[in-house]
Amino acid sequence: MRRHILRLLFVLLGFIVGAVAMGPLGETTEADQLFAAEPASDSPDLAALAAEVKRLKGMVPSQSHSMMDVDYHFTNLWFAGQSNNWPLAQFYLNETKSHLRWAVRIIPVRKDKSGAEIKLADILEAVENSPLKQLDESIKAEDQEKFVAAYKFTLTSCYACHKAADKPYLRPQIPVRPATKIINIDPSATWPQ
Repeated sequence: MRRHILRLLFVLLGFIVGAVAMGPLGETTEADQLFAAEPASDSPDLAALAAEVKRLKGMVPSQSHSMMDVDYHFTNLWFAGQSNNWPLAQFYLNETKSHLRWAVRIIPVRKDKSGAEIKLADILEAVENSPLKQLDESIKAEDQEKFVAAYKFTLTSCYACHKAADKPYLRPQIPVRPATKIINIDPSATWPQ
């Protein structure tokens, strides 16, 4: 459901950007009016579109919601790796990366207490190119020792991002129990039980 809403929002925004780009230079287009403080009274269709875009933006979950999903997947990743269930670990790593990207799409830039911009996309790119890459390589190599080191390195990188975003109280740790209650992490388990 969320993906459909986000897709609709991106399609609508793409339509608006395209309309602006197609208009003649120096003239006010209907799309320009959409971005004005007040929708043009002679453009009820664009006013309705603007209202719909505003409504859809209000339905997008907060960044903390997507980070709860990161928590879920990254926690389960730890236990899948500890159980040497490498296909499941790969699944949870991929989901972790996907939800981190989602979190950055929701809020790509934050401001710290001093008003300086924190570009979360740049931080995520660094995390993807180093700790998450090492984690991926350890999973593909099915190397428990490298997995543990890469997981801890990723936690350290996550905390560095939290600190940069003025949220030092969000301190990730090695999880004590899986977040999932329904997925059997044991790679030798059979189904049905």
